[in-house]
Amino acid sequence: MNEPHEGSLRFSVLGPVRGWRGDRELELGSPQQRVVLAALLLRCGRTVTAGELVDAVWGEEPPAAAVSVLRTYVSRLRRVLEPGRGAGVVPQVIVSSADGYFVRVPELAVDLHVFEQRVAGARRLRAAGNVPAAGEKLRAALEGWEGVPLAGLPGPFAKAERSRLTEQRLSVTEMRLEADVQLRRHSEVIAELAVLTADHPLREQLSRLLMLALYRSGRQAEALAAYRTLHSTLAAELGIEPGAALQELHHRILNADTSLEFASADHVSAQLDGRQGRDGDGEGSRVSPAAERQGRPAQLPADLATFTGRHAELAQIEAMLPVGEEHPATVISVIGGMAGIGKTALAVHWAHRIAHRYPDGQLYINLRGFDPADSAVPPAEAVRIFLDALGVPAHRIPTDLEAQVALYRSLVAGRRMLILLDNARDTEHVRPLLPGCPDCLVIVTSRSQLTGLIVTNGAQPLTLNPLPSTEAHDLLARRIGTARPAAEPAATREIITRCARLPLALAIIAARAATHPGFPLSAVAEELRVNRGSLDAFTGGDLGTDIRAVFSTSYDALSVPAARLFRLLGLHPGADISAPAAAALSALPVRETRGLLTDLARAHLLTEHAPGRYTLHDLLRTYAAERVQAYEAEEDRTQATERVLSWYLHTADGVHPHLTPHRRRIPLTPPLPGCTPLVFTTRDQALEWCEKERPNLVAAVHQAAALQHVGIAWNLSAALWGFFYLRSHLHDWLDVANTSLNVTRENHDRVGQAWSHGDVANALTSMRRFDEAATHLRRSMILWRELGDIRGRAQAVSNLGNVSLHVGRPDKAVEYGRRALALHRAVGSTWGEGIVLANLGDAYQRLGRYDEAVSHLQEALTLLRATGNSWVEGVTLDSLGTLQHRLHRHEAAIDRYHEALRVHRDVGNRWGEGDTLGHIGDVLLDTGDPEGAHTTWRQALTALEAIDHPDTEKIRERLRRMDERSPGAVPHTVDAVGAPFLAPTELDRVMSGGRSDS
Repeated sequence: MNEPHEGSLRFSVLGPVRGWRGDRELELGSPQQRVVLAALLLRCGRTVTAGELVDAVWGEEPPAAAVSVLRTYVSRLRRVLEPGRGAGVVPQVIVSSADGYFVRVPELAVDLHVFEQRVAGARRLRAAGNVPAAGEKLRAALEGWEGVPLAGLPGPFAKAERSRLTEQRLSVTEMRLEADVQLRRHSEVIAELAVLTADHPLREQLSRLLMLALYRSGRQAEALAAYRTLHSTLAAELGIEPGAALQELHHRILNADTSLEFASADHVSAQLDGRQGRDGDGEGSRVSPAAERQGRPAQLPADLATFTGRHAELAQIEAMLPVGEEHPATVISVIGGMAGIGKTALAVHWAHRIAHRYPDGQLYINLRGFDPADSAVPPAEAVRIFLDALGVPAHRIPTDLEAQVALYRSLVAGRRMLILLDNARDTEHVRPLLPGCPDCLVIVTSRSQLTGLIVTNGAQPLTLNPLPSTEAHDLLARRIGTARPAAEPAATREIITRCARLPLALAIIAARAATHPGFPLSAVAEELRVNRGSLDAFTGGDLGTDIRAVFSTSYDALSVPAARLFRLLGLHPGADISAPAAAALSALPVRETRGLLTDLARAHLLTEHAPGRYTLHDLLRTYAAERVQAYEAEEDRTQATERVLSWYLHTADGVHPHLTPHRRRIPLTPPLPGCTPLVFTTRDQALEWCEKERPNLVAAVHQAAALQHVGIAWNLSAALWGFFYLRSHLHDWLDVANTSLNVTRENHDRVGQAWSHGDVANALTSMRRFDEAATHLRRSMILWRELGDIRGRAQAVSNLGNVSLHVGRPDKAVEYGRRALALHRAVGSTWGEGIVLANLGDAYQRLGRYDEAVSHLQEALTLLRATGNSWVEGVTLDSLGTLQHRLHRHEAAIDRYHEALRVHRDVGNRWGEGDTLGHIGDVLLDTGDPEGAHTTWRQALTALEAIDHPDTEKIRERLRRMDERSPGAVPHTVDAVGAPFLAPTELDRVMSGGRSDS
């Protein structure tokens, strides 16, 4: 190992958890904080999720603020390990990933990895026949230990890792003692072996070494006494006798077999490795003597003949296997996922692919963890099944579970076996079946996440998702032949979509198609279409192939509160759900709801696709909808739906003060009981929530309209105006506005119609559909006048002026603007007054009336800043920049544009940012800097493309025309689309600066 350079980090976990920078020891904080560091160091280079770290520190009952405390621990560790992090002085050590953290330190900076490297080197030396060097390497490896690993650390992770590392140390100690005995250092090891056998009286390998060392030292009687001690202990503790190898050694010592004095080097070397018959490339090919004596089980079920796909998953789990001869610990792979996702099929297929690497046999058991009628195989029965497979006579199997487990692990020790534990219910269902030695592979499948196995046993998880479309197509083709899918590609795609790419559903439908080869696939697709919203089409004839029955086994295992929440999720309109929204749906506290969502995710009935956000597979959503209809009263269903819609409405309304603080607000009835809307403290929080919930908010408007909750539908649509405008989600905006307009018309809600006409018009204006927008604004204006609502009428008139600006009628815009200004002033609406003044200023500058333009724009700025209307402030500054540009005051124009740009970026207005960048490019071109113009328009294009804005194509056309021209051919007095800047009939600004008064 290279010496660490001065200032480098190094860590110790083989004793108390400690760290150093160079020669200076670091203060690593509290024991819990050291647990976080230890968990990251032991998974060096691999991401450890926040959930795994919480489990590592606190176990099954973390405090309410566990995630927040965890972040504090990470922050404190970063301050210690990365003192110059903010300034970029030192490299990052603790790196954030999508769902957790990982450490970025050299492996040899951690003493455990140094230990493992030295042990691996000893194995290679032993394999080459260099036993003395192997022994020295093992001795050096053990000298790196400083006592009990992870000493003093609390929590389940530290406890499990201490047990694992202690076992690893003891195994390596046995290997080193084996080498010493082989090298005839008998007198040097007897005392150490005597202490170890007293501390570990059930370890037959230690007793074997002690007997051999004593015998070779001429102490035959003591060697026989050591055997008798072991024999008595095994009989008393486990009710068994020593293994065959030890019985044979006892017999040879009893008969003074002189050949024991000269054991062959090859024989002892093989024993040092713990197995015999390995070929040179590390792939197992011959059976160990223990397996030959006790039989070689081969219990894997037959591989599925039609298995196909899962290429990425197979590559991922293949990468979990150790390479070559280095096997520092048992590999445990947990394959999880929802019912019907294909866990068993993948596990069995992979097991068959790699079975040759485990020559001592394969054990398999279906633990039936989610079978109906509570028929799960208990651990005691599973262990007895394995003992029987390993050739243990019934009379030698102890009655006590702990003794059975000890016997099972003793028999597996020193063997390379593959153990497939299928359909486990939870972690405790699996633990007794885990071997206690390295060189075995354990594959576990479960509908639960088995977090405890991942945290405390280092299991490597693989969660299966629905098949990619191409692999789903291959699955169908493999089962029904390639001709039918090729002949009906559209029907095939529909079948795949309606099966939601779930392997079990595809298999059921493929079986139906295969048994009716004369049926066109379009008929199969039609059957699925007719049964949409039901699982009736997915019945395969028995419990194992009936999707409803398969889902039920997972559902029936839930607690009563978790089952109720799962049912209610069938009422939720959106694609995913957060804990606060689920709390409103179920009328439960958020903390309790979060725990139930975690339970559902662990059961793979939900997927946590992003931190704190959960989604249902399409067919599980259908199953939940069936359950809620069957088990929840109509009144309860109605109340749950109204609660969650009320939650979305009131939370969306809470965005208003941060985006449009003085804009007219719709009065709402109080939230329903059990509904606690979110409260935002910053603009960024409000915008982030809107972005995350956007699909759900759109779905909520549709659901409210479909259920005739008219007020919720149009109120929610109107509440989203500011967000949709700011972020230019134009299609969603028009969609929800039209939906609310239709439902208000159907129910003759005149106030709702007036609002909705205005919202439709605003969306159409942003989409450059000005004639349609004007039609809706006139209808809105008439309705507001009939309702006697002056403020609503003022908004409609103001927005008609804005549309007039867009269609090149600044004179008409002035007319509408003056009327709107009078109306806003009559009702004291400074918010609306500021917007109208900005529009009037823009109209005057287009008419060439520059003094009036400046006056109105400056007055508008004062009011806009007073009312916090930052987005229109940015557009107004842009208009002032355009005015300066028209007057050939280029430096002043650039200054104003940059002021506008800062405001746009502060409020996150990507449309405004692109608009102003476009204008800056105009000025640069006009001042003889075509390269600068080109660069700036590129930036404008990037901003507009990010929101898919209609003006994107105009900027793209400017760039295309500039690229077509030769350098220097562009006249500086003409813009990129050929319009003189000072022409009285100036073309519409490439990025129109219209403001909606809404």
